Amino acid sequence: MIREALPSWLRYYENNSYCGEKSAMPMQDETNDTVCPVARSVDLVGDKWTILVMRELYMGATRFEEMQIQTAATPQMLTSRLKALEANGLVERRPYNEKPLRYEYLLTDKGWDFYPVIYALRAWGEKWCKNPDEGLAVHFVHRACGHDVGVASVCPHCGDPLERKDLEAVISNRFLGERESRREAFKRK
Repeated sequence: MIREALPSWLRYYENNSYCGEKSAMPMQDETNDTVCPVARSVDLVGDKWTILVMRELYMGATRFEEMQIQTAATPQMLTSRLKALEANGLVERRPYNEKPLRYEYLLTDKGWDFYPVIYALRAWGEKWCKNPDEGLAVHFVHRACGHDVGVASVCPHCGDPLERKDLEAVISNRFLGERESRREAFKRK
């Protein structure tokens, strides 16, 4: 693959990854050859693994192993995505254990601002990528009124616009079973 054809985040890490010796800096103006915000956004978060990592962060996962289990990403793949998310200001890495040194990953304000994109992708996927008999993978209940909002961004019961903090996630038994199966399979490795 020609270097110029690589996504800018990958070129950035090719040039700046030295086993943690260099700090990851946001790669501003690396390939900003367009004013299109969609193109620039896709450059930061436009691959399967990054989207799945963001899903896990929104579901409350903060530790590497849990994200690896639920995304099925290789350690190298997950590391590169977390480094890119950190370098671009969507997550913050904080130590939670000193010996051995272990980090947790927390969403920043910029990371939380990406949530409506994931929520919209979820709604689209529920409509177009599943069989009708599968049901919703995650039910969101509006905390203020106690009603299931389905895939809506406005509560169908009370009419309030919804943000992630307004919703209580209830994972379906089927999705919960999938997640447990992945965890058990990971433990057997």
